[in-house]
Amino acid sequence: MRGLNGKRIVVAGGATGIGAATAERLAEEGCRVLIGDLNLAGAEATAGRITAAGGTAVAAAFDLADEESVKALFERAAAELGGVDGLFNVGADLSPDTIGRDADLSGMDVAVWRRTLEVDLIGYAHTCRTVIPYLLESGGGAIVNTSSSAAFVGEPLRPAYAAAKAGVNALTRHVASRWGKEGIRCNGVSPGLVLSETGLATMSEEFKAAVLGAIRTPRLGKPSDLAAAAAFLLSDDAAWVNGQTWSIDGGGSLHD
Repeated sequence: MRGLNGKRIVVAGGATGIGAATAERLAEEGCRVLIGDLNLAGAEATAGRITAAGGTAVAAAFDLADEESVKALFERAAAELGGVDGLFNVGADLSPDTIGRDADLSGMDVAVWRRTLEVDLIGYAHTCRTVIPYLLESGGGAIVNTSSSAAFVGEPLRPAYAAAKAGVNALTRHVASRWGKEGIRCNGVSPGLVLSETGLATMSEEFKAAVLGAIRTPRLGKPSDLAAAAAFLLSDDAAWVNGQTWSIDGGGSLHD
């Protein structure tokens, strides 16, 4: 892809799954990558694979729910990489204690809603707000936020998660509208069911078969599918794409 070689990209949530695959894809395209995650061991493993393949990557511990931790992440990126040209937001609280208790409204747990919004939406607002001055200093740059098909389809469960991801879509449009004229592009990717490490470990064959039957392609998603889309949106090939959220879900959701 054009314009990725040499770019300095922060992957906020790159220990495993889509984040790890995207960090590795960006490094293959010649980016220098800082991988932040609450799971430092996982981030270090991702960075290790990249450096073993000849790329440049640094791992850092950070917490999306902690504003000071977010600031420290970008300070580390600026120090280690010499600046920041792009951000891929992919972190979320998918723990059983949070998303596993995200019931329908009749069983609503306010603590689950607060935690979900704090990490999955307010955390993205913190990272976007923090990276924007670095991008302006670099003459512009790109942000890609990870949304979810849950924001569109109207699931019977996970309303807090869906609301957070709908908020991420609104945040994406806001950043594009406010800073687009200053050279900052902000777009989103909205995955459907992706066979990440967590998904493979937790999803039954019956569930996977049901999802496969409902989409319009002959296989389920892989982290590399999202990595390819995110890399494109961070590249100069996407120079005229701004404020969009793309469904990368095998045709599972069809909408304008």
